[in-house]
Amino acid sequence: MGVRARLAGFLGVRPLVPDAAERRTVSRATQVEPALAGVPDDELASRLRDDPDEATALALVRELGRRTLGERAHDNQLLAVLGLLAGRIVQLDTGEGKTLAGALAAVLSSVRDRHVTVLAANDYLARRDAAWMRPLYDAAGVGVAWIDGASSADERRAAYAADVTYVPASELGFDTLRDRLVRDEAERVRGRRDVVIVDEADSVLVDQARLPLVLAGAVDDAEPDTTMAALVASMTPGTHYTVSADGYGVAFTPAGEELIERTFGVDLYSEDDGGRTLTRANLAVHAAALLIRDVDYLVRDDAVQLVDASKGRVARLQRWPDGLQAAVEAKEGLAPSQAGEVLDSVTAAELVEEFGLLCGMTGTAASAVEQFDRMYRRRVEVIAPDVPCVRVDEPLALYATRKDKLSAVVERIAAAHATGRPVLAGTPSVADSEELAALLAAADVPCVVLNAKNDEAEAAVIAEAGRRGAVTVSTQLAGRGIDIRLGGSNGSRQEVAELGGLLVVGTEPHESARLDDQLRGRAGRQGDPGGSVFFASLEDDVIARHGRIRATTDADGRIAAAGARQQAEHAQRVAEGVTMRIYANTQEYAVVPRRQRGHVLDRREELLALDEPERGVRLFFLDRAWADHLAHLAEVRDGTPLRSLSGKAPVVEFNAEAVSAFEPLLRRADDDADEFLAAHPDLTDAAELGLGRPSATWTYVIRDDPFGSPVERLLRGITQRVLGRPDD
Repeated sequence: MGVRARLAGFLGVRPLVPDAAERRTVSRATQVEPALAGVPDDELASRLRDDPDEATALALVRELGRRTLGERAHDNQLLAVLGLLAGRIVQLDTGEGKTLAGALAAVLSSVRDRHVTVLAANDYLARRDAAWMRPLYDAAGVGVAWIDGASSADERRAAYAADVTYVPASELGFDTLRDRLVRDEAERVRGRRDVVIVDEADSVLVDQARLPLVLAGAVDDAEPDTTMAALVASMTPGTHYTVSADGYGVAFTPAGEELIERTFGVDLYSEDDGGRTLTRANLAVHAAALLIRDVDYLVRDDAVQLVDASKGRVARLQRWPDGLQAAVEAKEGLAPSQAGEVLDSVTAAELVEEFGLLCGMTGTAASAVEQFDRMYRRRVEVIAPDVPCVRVDEPLALYATRKDKLSAVVERIAAAHATGRPVLAGTPSVADSEELAALLAAADVPCVVLNAKNDEAEAAVIAEAGRRGAVTVSTQLAGRGIDIRLGGSNGSRQEVAELGGLLVVGTEPHESARLDDQLRGRAGRQGDPGGSVFFASLEDDVIARHGRIRATTDADGRIAAAGARQQAEHAQRVAEGVTMRIYANTQEYAVVPRRQRGHVLDRREELLALDEPERGVRLFFLDRAWADHLAHLAEVRDGTPLRSLSGKAPVVEFNAEAVSAFEPLLRRADDDADEFLAAHPDLTDAAELGLGRPSATWTYVIRDDPFGSPVERLLRGITQRVLGRPDD
């Protein structure tokens, strides 16, 4: 068990290990196994459905897997199956067979007449795993299907009707949103919600937990705010605005405020147009100073494409809230993307709460034990690898400056490459990967770059990352779903193993140690030799924002003191704490609207049983009222931080306003519908009079503003100036 897992135990939340009873069950399954060798396949399947003994069921499903897939689940995989069936988050190391373990658990759940939804991290993994495991499901008499972003409504309906459905978390969320707003029961695609098995559970349930999935309806196209973008671009950092020490906040100086007021002829702190102008200005300066091209987003095909920091991939369905998205587009001189009003939204946490049983699997669960406990009330169970890990993990190499660090990184990669040892270097952003590649080229070290600009090449690049002499520079996208095999696709594993196996080089700490662990875990697969070394500098974002380290350096700029390394690791834990506080704050604001949404959905269910055209009219006015309520709550949430200046708790003020605003909503929707129906007694089709659905709807993921709302940033700047010190 690692240091972080032991720390979690000290704080009162510790990972579980399989208990004696579970080990005895697996042992009995192994004893039963020899007697199954001559049993026909169809008899195995029928016995699987009829025999209630847990050990026998494990033996039967393991035998089916061996025959159909050529893979015999080892005992630790069966322990993982038991953990999943018990509703736990199971940690299985890279290469230990999570996909097979999840499929075995799905079969055992399905033959007990429970529908299983397997949540995948993306479209590719949903398709791959469903197809890969299909022979097992077929032999067990269990129907399996998958869904991706291109699936039609009929294909989705059929897939959800199968016994086991593999679906990306985002697609499940979008289907849920569309089902909530149907005008006829027959339009729904989703079915039963018995068991959900979440693959890459920390990515889906922790990293993406703060990203609401949104169903939007079209509104008039927005005009680009090019005037404000140009004004902010002309400003001088330090003179007109200052960025906080932690890099999360930016505030205008008096000189900057004066320039805005003079340009637009307003008083920024007046109650008329000044407030709107200040919001526009804050969005523009945020886009200019805090969101960095090729780090936070790319510009491709005349569009802003967000980069998922936890995966390194382009987040194709993600966008910032409309105001910030438009500000970045104006900054880049692009036409604004289509804006829309939010019709409804849902988070991953809300999705999995619908299921009778929640469980999951990942290679790095122990690093998120506290998050799973606090956010989902799920215990983490750590399953030991079938073959012990022999990877050598070196201590953190800490340097004073980024320049010295990168020099050391290049030197270490070049030394390994000279021996033929394959190297995987992980970088935090597209820009960093390209910078490192240029430095390696200058040192005559050839490399392959894998980042959000060419993520479609991931499978091909990773397939060769373990061959002799390979140097792969990658963002975090190489961390999920694809194993790196020593020797590559057709090289000698033994030759590379004798060189020490894959060397993982981390070039900068992520904001979560879990992401570092994912990168580190690419080496040492299934007992392979391997190694890892991570580099950091005092100028790296995480340490600069959250650490206060002062130490002496040697001639090459390295800080050797163990205490300094510990302080650098502490800075990372502080960053994780900030993320947890942001999530907790988000949840506090979500409690009341979630309860109110439940009342609206209950009313919709009642209305779906009435006849047209009355049904269409009443659903229109109910949906209209709910969309207006969501827009009102968004404005209230942006405004409540101002009340903290007078000592009032923002979330308390928000909840009070939310309750007050919702109280008449259902009654008013009915009254509006009654009035409309009375005025149109001969109505036959509500859509003919403009009461149909929006002219267009689409789904996307809102990337939460990581720096707070515009008003929160304003408050941070005010505090910074009043106290006369940087925000921290």
